Amino acid sequence: MAQKSKASAEVPFTGQARAILALVIAGSLLVVIDIVIVTVGLPGIQAELGGSLSSIQWVIVAYTLTMGAVTQVVGTLSDRIGRRPVYLTGIVVFTLSSLACGLAPNVVFLDLARGLQGIGGAILMANSLPLISHAFEGQRRNMAIATWTTAATAAGLVAPVLGGVLIDVLDWRAMFLVNVPIGVLAFVMAASRLPSPPRSEGAKPPIDWLGTALLILSLGIGNFALLRGEDQGWGSTQTIVQFGLAIVFFAGFTVVQTRVKAPTLDLSLFKVPAFTGAALAIFMSRVLTIGGTVYFIQYFQGALHLSPTESGLMLVPGALAQMGAGMLAGKLQARLAPGPIIATGYTLKAISAAWLGFAFSPTVSPWFLALPLLIWGFGGGIAGAPVMSVAMNVVDKQRAGMVGGTVTSLASIGGGVGTAVLGVLYKTQAGSVVADDPAIAGSTRDAMVDAAAKGDVQAVLDLAPAETKDTVQSLLDKAISAGGSAVLLSSAAMAIITTLIVLVLVNTRNVPGPKREEAAKEDQKSAAAADDAV
Repeated sequence: MAQKSKASAEVPFTGQARAILALVIAGSLLVVIDIVIVTVGLPGIQAELGGSLSSIQWVIVAYTLTMGAVTQVVGTLSDRIGRRPVYLTGIVVFTLSSLACGLAPNVVFLDLARGLQGIGGAILMANSLPLISHAFEGQRRNMAIATWTTAATAAGLVAPVLGGVLIDVLDWRAMFLVNVPIGVLAFVMAASRLPSPPRSEGAKPPIDWLGTALLILSLGIGNFALLRGEDQGWGSTQTIVQFGLAIVFFAGFTVVQTRVKAPTLDLSLFKVPAFTGAALAIFMSRVLTIGGTVYFIQYFQGALHLSPTESGLMLVPGALAQMGAGMLAGKLQARLAPGPIIATGYTLKAISAAWLGFAFSPTVSPWFLALPLLIWGFGGGIAGAPVMSVAMNVVDKQRAGMVGGTVTSLASIGGGVGTAVLGVLYKTQAGSVVADDPAIAGSTRDAMVDAAAKGDVQAVLDLAPAETKDTVQSLLDKAISAGGSAVLLSSAAMAIITTLIVLVLVNTRNVPGPKREEAAKEDQKSAAAADDAV
């Protein structure tokens, strides 16, 4: 009986498992949407609250900064005190901070509230995969993770449209206030559906306070340097000191982790080839995502002169392909080892990135880009769910929070690195095209080159003499195309490297795939266990 009780706590009955999945998806949707949606509302925020450009940018930076800094810590914390209290706390923090954002009287207050919202978002995201891992077993877990990743993809697609509608119908405050009733409903659902943490038979592992502090400082300062490095100057003393401090704090963190009984991050996980391969793939996935969102839009609007709506529609087929491929990947895991599935996804990403990199030009037809964009999305969907499953299956459920925090942190860091590295590539290539052309001359030359490198087309045209505007516009089209091409070709190379890493580390020897008969039996046992629990 005791054994059955324990199983019931870890593998809830089917209705409860589905409710938990719905709850996790809802929480993740809020977090993902609030990463993207705010960019649409920045002009309205500045118009009403005023403030400098830097303070307005902090509306975005504060959210991503705090989220990246605490994700690992809150994931491990849920292993110590239980998923339920930690997740409920995350909902409360996110909901109250959303209310504060919606009622913000000035920009400083809004920035602080966004930082708090990022902490709430970190709690929700870091515990999404652990909750799924507890609620589902075997192939059902793989499908649940696939459903979760598919929903997150849909959220990124819907966010800009939702933001535009809310602003047009109401105003920018609605972007935050809409989270409040959803958060209240999520809290009620979580309180009634999430199982209470089991009573510990022995002493609970102590919280690694020193390691926690060092990791927050390292990730916080490092992410800040990545986010603000371009404005500060990558070679400036300020940026170098920030990266140096981040490295020193992380070195101290690694030393502490080898000496405490219950580390915040068990470094021995990286001795497991499959986990290391999955972790690197997750990191690279977010780097590639930057190339596939920011610079696609930059090229569509800047070089092809598509409207924002048309640019968004260009991405829809790829996003739909990614969603469909995610669900397909979940089913494929019942028959194939995850390594080849993941490698196939990154190979497709490499092919599509190279195709787009060579195709980008001011004169190409948007229809010619449709197929590679479709392949890009399909490749991302095929790789996404299996790589998450590999990472989560490395450890037992009691340490799922640690791994959930790790993969979410790696994704956050990958986003920062992608923004920084690909941004430098774009700026260098686009800036050089403009700088080398004789049409750009005079006292405003340096300002025009800098604006072109940043993709600020209107600023360049404003600086250009009236008689050269047509020539400068044509030159800008070439510069934006060249910058985007450099980013995509570099992304193709990174995708190839990731494919090789996966083939070496996440291979059938390290992560064997289920045979057809075993997969069928596994599904039957999982279904029977769920029925018995009812």
